[in-house]
Amino acid sequence: MQPPAGSGDTGAALPAVSVRALREPAVRRLLALRGEGKLTTQHVRVAADALGVRERAVWRWLAAAEEDKAAAAAPGERAPYPGRFTVTPEVRALLGLWKGNVAAVHRELSARAARGEGDPPPSVPTLHRAIRRDLSPGERAGLAGGEREARKHDVFLARPRGWRNQAWEADHVQAPVLVDVEGAVRRPWVTWFVDCASNTVMGVAVTPGHPSRESVLAALRAAVVREEPFGPQGGLPEKVRVDRGKDFLSRTVTAAFHALDVTVEDLPAYTPHLKGTVEGLNRAVESMFLAALPGYTRQPRPGRRRARPKDEALLDFEDFTTRLLDWVAWWNTSHHPGPLKGRSPLQAWEADPTPLREIGADELWTFTLEDDGRVRVLSTKGVRFRNRDYVAAWMTGLAGERVRVRFMPHHDCRIEVFDAATSRYLGSAELADQASPEQISAVRSARAARGRRLRKDLAAVQGERYGAQARPGRPERLQTLTSQEAGRELAEEETADLSRLALPDLIPPAAPPPGWRTPPSLAARTRPTPAGTPTADEQPRSGTADAHSPGNAADADTTGEGEPR
Repeated sequence: MQPPAGSGDTGAALPAVSVRALREPAVRRLLALRGEGKLTTQHVRVAADALGVRERAVWRWLAAAEEDKAAAAAPGERAPYPGRFTVTPEVRALLGLWKGNVAAVHRELSARAARGEGDPPPSVPTLHRAIRRDLSPGERAGLAGGEREARKHDVFLARPRGWRNQAWEADHVQAPVLVDVEGAVRRPWVTWFVDCASNTVMGVAVTPGHPSRESVLAALRAAVVREEPFGPQGGLPEKVRVDRGKDFLSRTVTAAFHALDVTVEDLPAYTPHLKGTVEGLNRAVESMFLAALPGYTRQPRPGRRRARPKDEALLDFEDFTTRLLDWVAWWNTSHHPGPLKGRSPLQAWEADPTPLREIGADELWTFTLEDDGRVRVLSTKGVRFRNRDYVAAWMTGLAGERVRVRFMPHHDCRIEVFDAATSRYLGSAELADQASPEQISAVRSARAARGRRLRKDLAAVQGERYGAQARPGRPERLQTLTSQEAGRELAEEETADLSRLALPDLIPPAAPPPGWRTPPSLAARTRPTPAGTPTADEQPRSGTADAHSPGNAADADTTGEGEPR
């Protein structure tokens, strides 16, 4: 049995929300028929039956839409009553100031109204309703937590996954974990490259201190080389995405990418969503691995500080690097992300049939070095570089050749030598007369003592550089010393320490007057009184003061006539 026309029963064919959404197109269609002179009562009756309202309501909507075009956008909606509170720019500014705290905004508005600077605010519930009605969830989150929180409510396009080694993403991340680095507590930095198609961690390097271009080159070598312990993933990518980091855009790193025929995509600033693969890895490593390590420093929530136990034993740098690389191996081989449909990242990478562009480890080393642009002459002492001599066995018989030097930033113990005319690789050279570990330790101790005495040297003492490491091992200090440099600096330290030159017992102090009570231990270390010196009973009662009188030491430097000498 069909429902009677105009009864408002739609037969539950559509939910109420969908029926309400149909009001606007229905009213606009009826307005178009009226404009063409074709509108009839039957049109209005059918529309009312479909929308589940009475025929008179539809006629009322048409009349309101003809008077105000904006009414056609929301037929049947209750118009805001006059004087209803709405969110003003002042309220938005206060929400940003008080981090979304509506109660604090209400107190501020009330205080301003008491000073005569505005109208009294509505109640707190009314203010809450107005904020929820007039501001979107993204605007409320942005005013409370900043741009990063607002982006959580935005909609982003997803890139197609592509194929393996089509695009990598690279980033530095400081681990929120305190690590013992040779007695100093530091938060190490992790540099890694991630394949966007398979989520595979291609290469990683860990640095005890702040990362540099050397960290990027170390991670790049680990990512490209397919030999153990870095393989089996590897090869050259077509493109690498970075986020304006000065280390990734340095001259040395850029030259290495260009030599390897890799395109560097420099993303705009403050756009982490454009490299979401590596940003997701940064979040995953903290929640899945770093949060369980001793020394984890992330606060549980804003405003509360997590107290670290005093007896907590921190990991040393070698142990931390070992555990991190073990986690990377687990991520690549045992972890099964949802988008990979039950496969691990390494399985997805190996299942891709895309051909690889490979390069050998020896050839890769020459591509990831820095060139200072100078031509040097190979002498009988080797190659002079930065006021140091570098030698190698292959230099025999080549004295007088013109060469160029390429080197790894901050690693000054080894250089690579090339022919200046043909750019042919000649070989590597080691630092001549390198200092022993004992000499280096003594020099560092002397530097530390000098830093405690002189504040201006404190920055130099703290500015120790550590090399990035792609395999577990002890933290490697850079800035290698020669034995001559170590001996010269230790000699300067010996002569500069005035306390070592002081000889307090060379001239014993004079004996005190006989009337003084002097401990025997001190009296034995004084020099004897010269013959003819008057005793305490023989001191003059008036006139010129004697030079040995303790109370008149200022007048002792005079002659018998009372004139200064």
